[in-house]
Amino acid sequence: MKTKQVLALLRAYESRNVLFTEPDGSWPIVWERAKGVHVWDAEGRKYLDLTAAFGVAAAGHANPNVVAAGQKQMAKLLHAMGDVHPHALKAELARELSRITFDRWLSKKSRVQSPESRVVSGKTIFCNSGFEAVEAALKTALLATGRRGVIAFEGAYHGLGYGALNATHREHFRGPFRSQLREFGHFVPFPAGDEVTILKSKKQSAPPHVVSYKQSVSRIRSIFRREKIGAILVEPIQARGGCNIPPAQFLRLLRKLCDEHGALLILDEIYTGFGRTGKWFACEHSRVVPDVICLGKALTGGFPLSACVGRADVMDAAWPVSQGEAIHTSTFLGHPVGCAMALAQIQEIRRLKLCKRSERLGKFLLTRLAALRTPHSALRISSRGLGLMAGLELRRADGSPAVEESLRAIKAMLHCGFILLPEGAHSNVISFTPPLTISQFQLQKTVAALAEVLP
Repeated sequence: MKTKQVLALLRAYESRNVLFTEPDGSWPIVWERAKGVHVWDAEGRKYLDLTAAFGVAAAGHANPNVVAAGQKQMAKLLHAMGDVHPHALKAELARELSRITFDRWLSKKSRVQSPESRVVSGKTIFCNSGFEAVEAALKTALLATGRRGVIAFEGAYHGLGYGALNATHREHFRGPFRSQLREFGHFVPFPAGDEVTILKSKKQSAPPHVVSYKQSVSRIRSIFRREKIGAILVEPIQARGGCNIPPAQFLRLLRKLCDEHGALLILDEIYTGFGRTGKWFACEHSRVVPDVICLGKALTGGFPLSACVGRADVMDAAWPVSQGEAIHTSTFLGHPVGCAMALAQIQEIRRLKLCKRSERLGKFLLTRLAALRTPHSALRISSRGLGLMAGLELRRADGSPAVEESLRAIKAMLHCGFILLPEGAHSNVISFTPPLTISQFQLQKTVAALAEVLP
């Protein structure tokens, strides 16, 4: 089916709020297939994917070992009964998630040899999508502390379910549904910018929207004094917020504040997890251990599965032993195909050494972006990134977001064979979250093409 036919069907039968289409047909393309770092559209055109399909395809699109694991499981057991009659792979994946999070993070004395004899280091609630993992974490905080309030951050994106919306900052998402929200989120500035790399000159001042982490901490302390706060919910790096990176000490201060006030530190690593930033998880750059971590996207490489993983003592304090009717569950909880693919995906990340690769190629990408020149442009260009999560921010001479210029560049890149996305509240940040299997040459080729289309 060709692009025009597909888009016509979607206009006729899908909610009109879902898909944006240009009247002239220049956007979007219709994906036909994907392999490795490439995508082919319905007309057979080939593209280099710099998005990894929202960060999902960390080990490459249709990674053969991940696909094989899913196919094998589909032929054996396509569906089980999540909270009633389990299957083995759910248990194996829960153990593996504990091993790569809390088992690795906690001291050797905290680790266990036998799950039967002692409490494991991490315990998981499986979910279907990222926002569901966040909502499971929010429920955990309420049950564990008895306090409804949650501190979240300006620019945060934690999903669009009714629970997660209370912590997703952008008014575009929350505004239409505000009358049905409990509004238990308290927003403070996110201290992006302390580690921003300014491309044009080291002497160039930071963008006007940058705030100090001391301002954020001051606001947080004030909220703790006047509100009953059960958790701080934060992305170690804001992805949809515009690839905003706080200083390393910020997460450590949040950890300290949570300890002082008996609140949980919840890290939303749905986008940053599984090697995206050059380590298994972005919190490892700050050496901070959360109470709860939310995982998704790259967990399976392409199957809807997410996880809320908490420190075992926190999870056990929050959630009662099941008496036959779980108080948080779903039909597809811990889906067997998703679990099989997740186990294979984690193994591929290890086998291909993708964390180290992301770290190395991320440094190369930022170096190439630093060499990017637009001599006849009045745009102010800045960049930041960690591993293969980077953003190129465009602003005009007066400091205002260069929204139209950014969107034009992304559309021009699409027609040159490169898939990129805009991020940030104003869509003026061109983001780079490619499959971690991308090559140095492909990154260099992308930056060279971008230099040609920037206004």
